[in-house]
Amino acid sequence: MNEPDWKHLNAVPLPLQEFQLQLEQNGVNTKQLEEWRKIPVLYQLALEELKNKIKLIQTEWKLLDGFSPIEHIKTRIKEPHSIVEKVRRKGYEVTLDNILREIHDIAGMRVVCAFVKDIYRLMDHLRTREDIRILEVKDYIDQPKPNGYQSLHVIVEVPLILFEGTRWIKAEIQLRTLAMDFWASMEHILYYKFDKKVPEHVVNGLSEAARATYELDQKMLKLRGEILSLSKDQEESSVQPPAASAPKTHALPPDHAVSRPQTC
Repeated sequence: MNEPDWKHLNAVPLPLQEFQLQLEQNGVNTKQLEEWRKIPVLYQLALEELKNKIKLIQTEWKLLDGFSPIEHIKTRIKEPHSIVEKVRRKGYEVTLDNILREIHDIAGMRVVCAFVKDIYRLMDHLRTREDIRILEVKDYIDQPKPNGYQSLHVIVEVPLILFEGTRWIKAEIQLRTLAMDFWASMEHILYYKFDKKVPEHVVNGLSEAARATYELDQKMLKLRGEILSLSKDQEESSVQPPAASAPKTHALPPDHAVSRPQTC
């Protein structure tokens, strides 16, 4: 069977359904076509595996510490047209190999924590796990983007145990605080409303809001430290034994004085 005309495929519209149709029309062999069709399923399964691992960490922390620093978890599979658009934006032809090699965020997860310190604690734990491979880390908390965006981006691989053997599937995890997540959500809404042509004064306002977000996170982290310190002091004072008191002596009244026998 002839090789597909990839130059022609790169000229087709963005929706992936049309891309699949072009694959069929260009005589892609059955094995390659079936591989393409099962890709979204594999990424969805990998995302479920990753979500279960994070939920296990969340539950274990709650059992050990009495609370979990993970507030909530969101997942998504990248839209087909976004996948194809991103491959083209990177300057590659739209092929299955290029998609699997160059697009790391087909499966995406957002983990929202209460405090910045919790984000790095979770990151440290992920580094120790044998069932997750860390491929790349981009720290936009330490080095925010020019528009003020903050988040810790981690590209990982998750193993899927299939009949054909173990297959490692890539996913992107974004770690944020509640404040960072709120800012990012508002920024996305504004850019969508203005079709990415945001007025300069709005861009400046977003930058100011990003700085306020950072200050809020730092303030809440400081308050958390003070609360934990007070709680520790109270626990220590509650377990201290009471001070030993001297034994009390009671004088007998004169009527009860013990008479001693007289001696000669």
